Amino acid sequence: MRQTDNATATLLMVGSMAAFAVEDLFLKRAAMALPPGQVIAMMGAGGAMVFWLMAAAKRQAILTRRALQGAPLLRALSEAGATMLYITALALIPLSINSALLQASPLVVTMGAALFLREPVGWRRWTAISVGFLGVLIVLQPWHDGFQAAGILTVLCVILLAARDLSTRAMPNDIGTFQLVTWAYLALVPAGLILMVLGGEGPGRIDPTRGFDLVMALVSGLFGYYAVTAATRMGEAAVIAPFRYTRLVFALILAMLFLGERPGLAVLIGAALIIGSGLYTFTRERRRARLSQL
Repeated sequence: MRQTDNATATLLMVGSMAAFAVEDLFLKRAAMALPPGQVIAMMGAGGAMVFWLMAAAKRQAILTRRALQGAPLLRALSEAGATMLYITALALIPLSINSALLQASPLVVTMGAALFLREPVGWRRWTAISVGFLGVLIVLQPWHDGFQAAGILTVLCVILLAARDLSTRAMPNDIGTFQLVTWAYLALVPAGLILMVLGGEGPGRIDPTRGFDLVMALVSGLFGYYAVTAATRMGEAAVIAPFRYTRLVFALILAMLFLGERPGLAVLIGAALIIGSGLYTFTRERRRARLSQL
């Protein structure tokens, strides 16, 4: 029975990564035509309405002081900051580079857990983390004339995503999933407005094409969230977690088909190092978990 659960969870995880890649494609299209802050605010408002209804159906309160305290507040702020950085980067650099850099997130989470949560991390995993960051440097190529400086925004985004994930680990068990997600989406609204003010940008005109991009980004993002949540609840984390890297495969395909991108050798080599080190880290964590149960 458990094997069947893992098989279904794996399919859901792969489906969610495909959905998130589609979301990135439409977000990039929208952010290239509209102020990134406007895109963030509109996505936040749309997502918040959907998940608020879901939270209400499960009697999970949204307007509560708990949203502004401790781990929930840190998670919402991290999510908002990461989204501001990521969508801004999407508007400036190729989707393939953004997606490759995003794969370093699990490595940063492992490093953060060791530094801030005192979780044991041996020299092998520290070596894997170092190799992963070498991959990040190869993708960015700061020594090259064509250095994409905006890629640093994605690196900073990855750090904030790690803070989000670590704060989720510290979350009280009685806080519901839909509460967390609604709070995160609500935080995007002021974050987007602040970004517009800082950039001195007013709202752009939403023509049918841009409206379609925003709707598709919202729908695919909501489906991706549902699928990844279902996969996490249904399957074993050690089994399904490596399939998160399929997001890069889907992103590369979409970038080539719809954006005309042709990832260079450096991006492919760097991405391979990031993914390889991440998979090794997953393997070591799974082995340690098995040994601790003996």
